[in-house]
Amino acid sequence: MLKWLETLPWFMAAPSITKLAYKTLQGSKNLAGLAHKGISTKLMEFLAPGGTPEVSPLQGELLHDLKKSMEELEKVDWQEAEQGIYPISQLFEAPWIEWARRYPLIWLDLPFTWDRRRKRNTRDIPNKINRQKYPDYYLQNFHHQTDGYFSDFSAGLYDLQVEILFNGTADSMRRRIISPLKKGLKNFQDRNQSTLRILDVATGTGRTLKQIRSSMSDVELIGIDLSAAYLRQASRYLNKRGSDIAQLIRGNAENLPFKSNSMQGVTCVYLLHELPKGSRQKVINECMRVLEPGGIFVLADSIQKEDSPKFETVLENFPKAFHEPYYNDYVSDNIEEKLSNSGFISIEANSHFMTRVWSAIKPIENKT
Repeated sequence: MLKWLETLPWFMAAPSITKLAYKTLQGSKNLAGLAHKGISTKLMEFLAPGGTPEVSPLQGELLHDLKKSMEELEKVDWQEAEQGIYPISQLFEAPWIEWARRYPLIWLDLPFTWDRRRKRNTRDIPNKINRQKYPDYYLQNFHHQTDGYFSDFSAGLYDLQVEILFNGTADSMRRRIISPLKKGLKNFQDRNQSTLRILDVATGTGRTLKQIRSSMSDVELIGIDLSAAYLRQASRYLNKRGSDIAQLIRGNAENLPFKSNSMQGVTCVYLLHELPKGSRQKVINECMRVLEPGGIFVLADSIQKEDSPKFETVLENFPKAFHEPYYNDYVSDNIEEKLSNSGFISIEANSHFMTRVWSAIKPIENKT
């Protein structure tokens, strides 16, 4: 949306000014997220006291650590843009006009969210949904979200809600997959980039695919998700006139409808914490199967207790404030072990604020 920035003389010739603009934008999003959550919490306490979650207060040292971690994320985000891993213009990309138009709907929807939390109603999904088409664990109001993942209304608010939740850092955390993805794809550097296929598992509204496209414009992009509504939103976001078409498919990540060895890269962002333990292994197994030997798998999800013990209070609060039925199990799960069990090698992992990123390679079979 803000590609025009690159045509401005100050954008091209004054990186210090551009960096200041980026820091100002991130600071503004941070304040906006904090303000929204502060006001909405006070309203909930007054209007719907029964829906107020019992969470532990965040003490001074923890708040300091969170702020420092966020600053480190911002630093890495800017550095990787400067290095050309993704264009600097991506730091400013967001559907601002659409978000501004939809923001009042978040406030109008809050009483319904509070009511579901108060009643512990976690199966409030549209009656028209054919439940036989979905696994039972998916038929829920994750985050107490209106309609679960089953309506255009839900899909239209999701990205903005996530940005507010993470104080404007959601896109910055998603971008952490791009560097390991590009690094892994160097295994195929002898091929024309247009022949490479990248699959985004649980693509949702397509934010990750959009980031990958602006970083690697020639690769073939494919997204899969269980929600038809979220795929419609992704199509509106990605498949605009004049842009390359991303292939979007409705399907279950536990049984990917693709041939074995057919992808050179697979990404999966913020899915595993919403899956039961057994399903996590199935999804990782499927990502392994569809990758060509030498292919790269990049997985991003919530930090865990083992890698971020100082944020344990935050991890414990999250499922109390939002309906996340599998989160407590996830934060103690051994993802490296699951990757290894699937046969992945060269497993690496790094944490960035509230997100942990794993990368792993499908081994190349030795020919004898």
